[in-house]
Amino acid sequence: MVVKCNSFGLFGIDSFCVEVEADVSRSVPSFDIVGLPDASVKESKDRVRSALVNCGMEFPPARIIINLAPADRRKEGPVYDLPILVALLQATGQIGADLEECAFVGELSLSGDVRRINGVLSMAIKASQSGIKKLFVPFDNALEAAVVKDVEVYPVKNVFELVDHLKGRGYIEKTNYNFECINKASDVLDFSQVKGQYEAKRALEIAAAGGHNVLLIGPPGSGKSMLAKRMSTILPKMTFDEMIETTKIHSVAGLVNDNQGLITNRPFRSPHHSVSAVGLTGGGTVPRPGEISLCHNGVLFLDELPEFNRSALEALRQPVEDSKVTISRAMGRLTYPCSFTLIAAMNPCPCGFYNHPVRECTCTEDAVRRYLSRISGPLLDRIDIHVEVPAVDYDDLTSKAQEESSKSIRERVNKARAIQTERYKGTTISCNANLDASMFSQVCVVDDRANMLLKNAFDKMGLTARAYDRILKVARTIADLEGSEIIKSNHITEAIQFRSLDRKYWGR
Repeated sequence: MVVKCNSFGLFGIDSFCVEVEADVSRSVPSFDIVGLPDASVKESKDRVRSALVNCGMEFPPARIIINLAPADRRKEGPVYDLPILVALLQATGQIGADLEECAFVGELSLSGDVRRINGVLSMAIKASQSGIKKLFVPFDNALEAAVVKDVEVYPVKNVFELVDHLKGRGYIEKTNYNFECINKASDVLDFSQVKGQYEAKRALEIAAAGGHNVLLIGPPGSGKSMLAKRMSTILPKMTFDEMIETTKIHSVAGLVNDNQGLITNRPFRSPHHSVSAVGLTGGGTVPRPGEISLCHNGVLFLDELPEFNRSALEALRQPVEDSKVTISRAMGRLTYPCSFTLIAAMNPCPCGFYNHPVRECTCTEDAVRRYLSRISGPLLDRIDIHVEVPAVDYDDLTSKAQEESSKSIRERVNKARAIQTERYKGTTISCNANLDASMFSQVCVVDDRANMLLKNAFDKMGLTARAYDRILKVARTIADLEGSEIIKSNHITEAIQFRSLDRKYWGR
């Protein structure tokens, strides 16, 4: 007798339907799984056998064949334990419920407990798109799946509970997500805690308003990390679509909190400088999302930038431009989204005190040059804003004056973003940083004085075409913060100011 049970598989952050077919026939006892399973799927037969026996159910002494269709797509992970068990129970007549509109995902322990899996949100979204009405998931994944509104999510703790529910002897209470809790979390970090550093705060405000990348250069202890960690508090609140996108990536990586279900605050990732290129951009034999995808819709902070592996930094160049990273392997080609704000921080030299007004630098000129040369010109070109973060003076540090809060900065950022949302309505562009060069003449209207200023800067500073584009984009954002449709000379001046440090330190 052949029975069928619905389940789902994962490919990258997207899910696909899998039909679990079970055939139990009288013959020499055996248990085979076909349909392009990997090693962890093949091991399901041992987990399913032990779970059935230890739960006091019948494991048939027969020839069992489990087919995972479609057979041409690779199946990975322990997600199929639960649907295989349900299909076997159906095939042996131990349950007789109609499961056509139901789907099952979950890993089994040998005792019959159901363990959490990765990628449940993507599976729930696919269930909704496929017309599945009821989705049975591990108890620890229930909140995550319940985010999808038009699918009934049933949290399963163990096999006993599931069998009783399917036989009508018990009832598993479906999980509902409390959407009222979204965006109610309070920010512990705040810009009001940062003393002084007004130019750096201004730079981060502009970056938040236009989605620009920032490089902070300054001596140790000047507050670069402190500023970067508060960047998320002035970015606009996440939209529901952004929450879903971000949670899908974290779900695949197994990083969603059991009690949270949905990522509601913009992610902040700060990988150590020893991270590899694969760890940063994603990859592996079975490609997994890297740090740049885990901070999708959030902030990627690279502290001590020159200490990062050169290959890892160069691997950032294309994702920073395209907001996506494509990983090609023998088993397929995956594309992960990675739209993030890059905040990089570095010292001006190995000892950290090059050009310091008080402390003496102990580095030789060659050592400084070698240190700075670890950051390539093409990567620098892709960072819109370069800002110096000097040591905080005593008066600022001991001042009793109240610093501006993240809330008030965010209000200005939201107004600027609202202008951009209206401007780019009907396009794929979300903010000024993503502005296409073909739209410059339409969007970046510059008055005569500002145009002359920009021309002089281009000639005297030897700007590249990319640097020119970046200055215009930053100036467009500065104008948006002031509510100006025309880019004026003061906007251009400030934007050029944020592109001058590469000349000071790198001579570029």
